Amino acid sequence: MYAIPLTDDATLRPLEPWMAPEFLAHIDRARDHVDPWIPWATFSTDLESATATLQRYADRQCRDDGRICGIWLGDTLVGGVMFVSFNTTSGVAEIGCWLEPAAEGKGLVTRACRVLIDWAFRERGMHRVEWWATSCNERSIAAARRLGMTRDGVLREWYPYRGTRHDEEIWSVLARDWPAAA
Repeated sequence: MYAIPLTDDATLRPLEPWMAPEFLAHIDRARDHVDPWIPWATFSTDLESATATLQRYADRQCRDDGRICGIWLGDTLVGGVMFVSFNTTSGVAEIGCWLEPAAEGKGLVTRACRVLIDWAFRERGMHRVEWWATSCNERSIAAARRLGMTRDGVLREWYPYRGTRHDEEIWSVLARDWPAAA
């Protein structure tokens, strides 16, 4: 298995179905913090559902239309990044992330996203990487800005969450702009 260093004590590694116990323990620590933003956090509540979440991403990686990686701080899984979608025909991918509070403020999400975006552009020839974020998720929007993304627009009252409709912002970076952003 590969491990890409993000800092002296943090690595980016594949997150695979056999890691479901560790993933579930991490989601249990992070659930209240990430649940509003990451839909599968709501549904990964036991070993079976956590395994199913990771298996869906493993299947998507086999189809080349998504993937998920974990961020470890030392020996502890503290978050991750994923391609929510990865469409090689259109050349468009959507990247997402999550992090538990204990790991915030260390630049881990930005570094991990740069690894995935760089891979998408340089290795896979993607044209555009998108970042979708609820307008009230200030940390997510700040991460999009740190990655050099441009705000493309807002889908007003795009989706309901717990009885309230939320705006969704779409940010993006194009391959031609990526070297300057990185």
